[in-house]
This record gives sequence, structure tokens and C-alpha cells, in this order.
Amino acid sequence: MFAAPTTDQIHALARHLGLTLSPEDILVYRRALTEQLGAMEAFLNERLDESPPELRYPVRGPGERPSEESDPYNAWVWRCDIGGSTEGLLAGKTVSFKDHIEVAGLPVSWGSKVLDDVIASVDASVVERVLAEGGRVVGKNTHHGFSGLRSIGGGLGDYWDAVNPRNPVRQAGGSSSGPAAAVAAGDVDIAIGGDQGGSIRQPAAHCGILGLKPTFGLVSHAGAFYGGEPSIDHLGPMARTVEDIALALQAVAGYDGRDSRQGRDIPDSIDVLSPLHTGVRGLRVGLLDEGFSAPHDERITQAVVETVEALRDAGAIVSTVSVPEHHSVLAPAGALQLAGFRAVRGAGPFVLERDDHVPLALVAAMNRAWTDHADQMAAYLKLSWMLGEFAHRTFRGTVYAKAHNVRRSFVRAYDRALREVDVLAMPTCLALAPVVDGPGEFRQAWRREIDVLAEVFPHYRNVQPFNYTGHPALAVPCGEVDGTPISVQLVGKALDEATLLRVAKAITSTSSASPSHLTKERHD
Repeated sequence: MFAAPTTDQIHALARHLGLTLSPEDILVYRRALTEQLGAMEAFLNERLDESPPELRYPVRGPGERPSEESDPYNAWVWRCDIGGSTEGLLAGKTVSFKDHIEVAGLPVSWGSKVLDDVIASVDASVVERVLAEGGRVVGKNTHHGFSGLRSIGGGLGDYWDAVNPRNPVRQAGGSSSGPAAAVAAGDVDIAIGGDQGGSIRQPAAHCGILGLKPTFGLVSHAGAFYGGEPSIDHLGPMARTVEDIALALQAVAGYDGRDSRQGRDIPDSIDVLSPLHTGVRGLRVGLLDEGFSAPHDERITQAVVETVEALRDAGAIVSTVSVPEHHSVLAPAGALQLAGFRAVRGAGPFVLERDDHVPLALVAAMNRAWTDHADQMAAYLKLSWMLGEFAHRTFRGTVYAKAHNVRRSFVRAYDRALREVDVLAMPTCLALAPVVDGPGEFRQAWRREIDVLAEVFPHYRNVQPFNYTGHPALAVPCGEVDGTPISVQLVGKALDEATLLRVAKAITSTSSASPSHLTKERHD
């Protein structure tokens, strides 16, 4: 039985909402509110059929949380073994998922112990498609969730932090740190990560693997949840080879009707495998001038330029192009992300699911986490919430509206450059992966988590713009500096992932992809 709101609670809420109520008004509202809340409770208690849709591949065991000995890189939240079809594009491939993606029967903790007891009741669209194409689901990977795991630099978190298999003294990146570590360590062939501001490409770059953020909407987000702005949210594959990225993308891409973010331009399926080995002769690759002009490590930018210039030997036409808007795009992109974070927090998770099962237990647990356990959240999340709220109160939602409105001009700016060339190239990250800091004393750690935002800026400067514009972007390894992987990012026209993968194949197939002055020692 719910507790009817008291007059004091109604008065406080009215003040929060900007309402002026007299004591007599409050009594009237209390009666009406109590009646309506009672009706809602009665509805919740009705025995109606709300069972989730039948699983296409229901045979699965519960799996288990891995031991420290079996998970030396802290990449796994849960291990399992779930099979689907016996044939398909992914037959013989093992696949894992970032923990915010639902796999029926497995926990979906979203990186926080607040959600430890929540069990998914459905398979996300990407999970179902992986199983339909013969992939074997082997677990769920750690990531920066509600608590903000330590790869962001703050030293706080509910769970262990992923270790970078290529250089354990440096961070694995985030937020898809676990998927990147699992792939880099050889624990799994393919991982499906999530990317709102570089969260696939940045950890891929730091761990020396490939990571693809597809065109916005190409891969359904149904059954995955992230607490930020939905118009910049992407799921995509991470793998050690271009072939596995292509297989995974072709297996999971396409319209499925469960995600309202997918527009009419999204095809039912794509073919990126047929052109994969056709080479790059005649393709125009443009080094994005502004992608090299922010504060950067000269060794990284030199290696990226050498890697791209080496494509000339394979017949590519290499030039330098300019998109001045690349310097100013982060302001609207960041404003939209923060304002969207606030909006989604108010609306609740899964607000954009369509014709699908909405998991009540997960919705309740998420909202409980936001309201009852806010002090357990990471410092950078608290900062994001407060900034979003103060921005809304100060500017009355106009920042969010303007960030949406001006997006078209930035999309057009990159599209103009992509009429001159087929692919834009730039460093994925302009600095090496930061050195891992110890957790330290609590107060020191959370303060550092606020201060570190400026420090990690170079790691997102070139990746966040393309979440905002929706262009496909692919991180490709191109060598090492000081024993740490570095990466070139390729950006293409909407729905032209095939061209990005052709260029990536050429890069990874040539010795010039790892310039001679770079070290190649693997840190295992």
C-alpha cells in the first residue's frame, strides 16, 4: 500500500514546481492526488499479461561471475555460454556485450551494485541477431556505469576496473573498457560496445584493437540503456581484425522496428563483406587538418600521417582537407549531451523503445538508483546532473533546443568535406592513454575525478563530434608509442561503413601501418 502524500510534501513539491497553493488548496489537491495514486496502484496490482516476448533462443544456463584468477584483466562482469543458430555469418565466433545491453537470464548491473539483483528478461536486438547468425554469447563486460569506474581517472567505483592488456600501467579507456580489454586479451573474438562520446573508439585505441561507431540508427539500440542523450547513442562492434568488425556489423545492422531512433533511411540489411578486399585504388582519403591542431603528442600525429600517406602505395589519393567547424563542434555536442542527460533522467530509461517489452524491474531499479542512491554515484556524474539542472533552470531549455537546431549545420560541414574525399582521417586520440592512478583516499579520489575531466579532453576531441553528427567512425590501430597503442580514426559518409572498412583493411595489411620508429612490444 502506497503512502498518501502529506500536506508538507505537497507544499514542498508545489514550491519546487513553482506553484503557489494556499492551505485550503493543498487539502483539495491532497484528496485528488491520493485518489489518482490509488488508481495507479490498483492498475499495477492487476493480474494482466505483461510477460516478455518469447525468446528466439531460450536454451541457456545462468552463467557465473568470474573469479579474479580467471579474469586477470578485469574485463568481465559475467561469463556464460549461450548458443543460437548453428550457422550464419558469426558461426564459430565468440561474442560478448557491454553490461548495459540486455541478455535474458543474466544480470544487467550497469556497472553499479545498486542494480546487482536485476535480471534481464529479454534479449536486446543485437543479442538476438548475434545468436541468429551463429555467434556464441560468452558473457558481459565491465564498463563505466553509474559509479564511474577507475579508467576515467578518479579512483572510485563499485566494481574492479579493466586492465589494459597491451600496457597494464596505462588506462584501458572508457566507457567500453571491459569489451576493449576482453578483445585485446584474446578472451573473445568480438565485443559489442556502446558509444555516446567516443566510448567504443577511445578504449579501442588505447587497447590496440578496432572499434566502430556505426552511422546513427544503423544498429538498433533496443534492449540497451544509457542514461544520456538518446540522439547520440550508438552500439557497435570491437574486434582485433577488420574481417571480424565487418562480420559483426553485417550480422547486427539494419532496421528492426524496436527502436524509434531508426529512421526510414536505415536499410533492412547491409553488405560490407563483398567490397572488403577490393582495395583502395582510386579512393580519396583526406587528412582532416583540424583533427591535428588541438594540443597533441607529436609522435602520435606523425605516425597517423605516415600511416595514411602509406595508402598512396595501394593506389589511394591522399590529400589534406579542412572543416573549420571541427574546432567549434564540441560546444553544442557537449551541451546536448548534458541537457539530454537531465531529460532522460527525468523521463526514465527505455523511453524510446517501441512495440517492445519494457522491463519493470530494471526501470524501477534505475529510478531508485537515481533518487535513493545519488550519493553513491561518481563525482563526474554528480557534476553532470547538477550542470544539466542548473543549465535548464538558467536557460529554460533553450540550450538543449539550440544544440539540436544547429546540428544540421555541422552535419553539412562534414558532408561538404566528404564530397571532396571518400574518407576523413585523423588521430583517434591525440594523447597516449593516461597512466593508472591508485584509488587513494576517498575525498582525494572524488576531487581528482572532477579535475581529470580537463585532463582526458584530448582523448575525446576527435571522437565526440561524430556522435553528434551521426557519421560512421572507425578506430584502427597504427602502431605504438612508448609501448602504448595508438590509432587512426576514419570517418565516412552516412551508411558508407563499407568504404571505412576497405581503408582499414588496407591499413592493417601494410607494414607501413606500424612506422619503423614505433615500438611493437606487447605488454602481456
